[in-house]
Amino acid sequence: MKTLIRGEKVNVSDYTSATQLEVEVNVSSNFEIDLTCFGLDQQKQLTDDRYMIFYNQLNSPSSEIQLQNLGNGSGTFFIDLAKIPSSIQYLVFTATIDGNGNMGMIQNGSLKVKAGNQTVLDYSFNGQDFKSEKAVIITEIYNYKSLWKVSSVGSGFDGGLDALLANFGGTAAETQSHNEVPAPAPSKVTTNTSAPIPPATPVLDKKVLLEKKMEQQAPKLLDLSKKAKISLEKVGLQNHTAKVALCLDISGSMSKMYRSGKIQEFVERILALGTRFDDDGSIDIFLFGKNAYDAGEITIDNFNGSVDRLIKQYPLEGNTFYGKAMKIIRKHYFGHGGKRDKPYSQKHPIYVMFVTDGAPFDKADASSHIQHSSYEPIFWQFMAIGKSNKSAKKKGGFFNSILQSDFTFLEQLDNLSGRYVDNANFFSVEDPLELSDIELYDLLMTEYPGWVKSASQKGLTQ
Repeated sequence: MKTLIRGEKVNVSDYTSATQLEVEVNVSSNFEIDLTCFGLDQQKQLTDDRYMIFYNQLNSPSSEIQLQNLGNGSGTFFIDLAKIPSSIQYLVFTATIDGNGNMGMIQNGSLKVKAGNQTVLDYSFNGQDFKSEKAVIITEIYNYKSLWKVSSVGSGFDGGLDALLANFGGTAAETQSHNEVPAPAPSKVTTNTSAPIPPATPVLDKKVLLEKKMEQQAPKLLDLSKKAKISLEKVGLQNHTAKVALCLDISGSMSKMYRSGKIQEFVERILALGTRFDDDGSIDIFLFGKNAYDAGEITIDNFNGSVDRLIKQYPLEGNTFYGKAMKIIRKHYFGHGGKRDKPYSQKHPIYVMFVTDGAPFDKADASSHIQHSSYEPIFWQFMAIGKSNKSAKKKGGFFNSILQSDFTFLEQLDNLSGRYVDNANFFSVEDPLELSDIELYDLLMTEYPGWVKSASQKGLTQ
């Protein structure tokens, strides 16, 4: 059995070959708790209300999703992944609280994924994870390039079920609840099952809603996000959309940086950049030492103490292998981590912040990944940490590296020849916090804007 932490993503196939699953949800509270499974399309929109499974609609059209054993805050969703239609790409499991309660008042909660009556994945949470939210998105089971994955989201959501519906493109039609007490739970959603229609334009842009959430829950992140916006405006990327990934070195030589809390602060700065590049309030986390790991997400809901939790789950290791991390990152976003010699295109690019304190043991492999990923919509921003003969000097608002011995290999990656497009940049610092926030964000945008233009011209982004 695998115990998930908030924000972690795993492949279902890594833990079971079964396609018939049971998702058992239990949320303990003195208030009334309703459970819902939203079947959403690729854009996470509810375009077919028959795939909203809750107490008033217990089965999907072909019973590929069924809700049974229903109680207050408890129920089991029986799911046959093999029968889920291609129009449904996300199964989002939520809990909402009625009355004057909020999710901060729940006692505890859990979601277990079972196969053959055996628990294969387990995610637990409690009221300390939330504040005044009326709903929580517990977990998602989603189809990523024909591979079913599970993400333990654990994200609080203001406004209850109506707000969830609005977020997913539906509209609540108020009716009586299963207790015959007026409640915001819908009897149906105003979608057209015969011809899906686009969701209504929300009253507030999602990025505006994200800023409001940060203002309430994470004012420090909001301040960082505004500084990142200033740097993006300087290079004309204020409306740019990209997914941000952070790849962290967990080799033993990094232990002092982790113990000092400096990596935690750096993570928060990169998360803030992520809130400018997209509206989901999260960044993907990858780790590498002797091995490499896809460590899930850090979000505006779980960033506090996130690095300590990561290192507890993934203890520091000996040795340093870049290529292993590059492979799982490329596979995560493009379903392929090997050789590529023709352009691969997708709508939005990937910005990878790659942090290390030394050269790898697999230089040839790392160079190969940079070479082959130059045909993909991914940009590698390397930052080396360490006391070497290398220093950073301020010039015109930016920090330009004076490159010497210790980080020669990273300089070589930065200048690697034979690539389809220049897809990497490098700088180094003695201390990750020696740069001010604005200086860091300016530095992170030194070469990326040029890559964005080249990637678009060469068909890597749509």
